[in-house]
Amino acid sequence: MIDLTGATWRKSTRSGSTGGNCVEVAANLPGVVAVRDSKDAAGPALLVSPAAFVAFTARVKAA
Repeated sequence: MIDLTGATWRKSTRSGSTGGNCVEVAANLPGVVAVRDSKDAAGPALLVSPAAFVAFTARVKAA
C-alpha cells in the first residue's frame, strides 16, 4: 500500500473557486501519481504510473 500522507495535492486553476467537478493530482510521490476527487479528499485515490499519467493527459489534450 502506498502512503499518501506526504502527498502534495493540486487541482487545475480552471477549476474555479466553487469546487465543482474536479480531480486533484499528487505527482510528488516516488514512482506513482495519485488522483482523487476534490470533493472527497478523505476518499480513495487512483494510483497510476507516471508514464500512464503522461499518456492519459496527452490523450485528453489531443481530444
